[in-house]
Amino acid sequence: MDASGRLLRYLWPAPYTVLGLVLGGVGVLFGAGAARRQGVLEISGGRIGAVLGRGPAGLGFSAMTLGHVILAVDRSALEQLRYHEQVHVRQYEFWGPLFVPAYLLSSLFQLLRGRHPYRENHFERQAYAAVAERRRLTRESTRY
Repeated sequence: MDASGRLLRYLWPAPYTVLGLVLGGVGVLFGAGAARRQGVLEISGGRIGAVLGRGPAGLGFSAMTLGHVILAVDRSALEQLRYHEQVHVRQYEFWGPLFVPAYLLSSLFQLLRGRHPYRENHFERQAYAAVAERRRLTRESTRY
């Protein structure tokens, strides 16, 4: 990919990346660690991560992506969910500022159909399918 394509890939979802940087910055102030990996800033742990990890069932999360920032409750969750969250980064790069409204509409559509708004969300299904395919390919490559 040329330089202008790379730049667009970062600019298109920039409003959400900025939000992720702000939230991640607060996390770092409260002890979270931060590292850059595969063009994404990953932030995990700290006091805020511990609080979020103890959130009420169904309302909490282990990790989430905002543009080119992945926020995780701790390092273990980040390691476990990194590839899933990287799929969301690619979705942000494609959808840009339309990603969050599209994600929310997909959840609402599933809810109105009597389905689970997270598990049946189009974007989550894509991410889980990509993870499953990666695991399948990894298993196949270790057999030989």
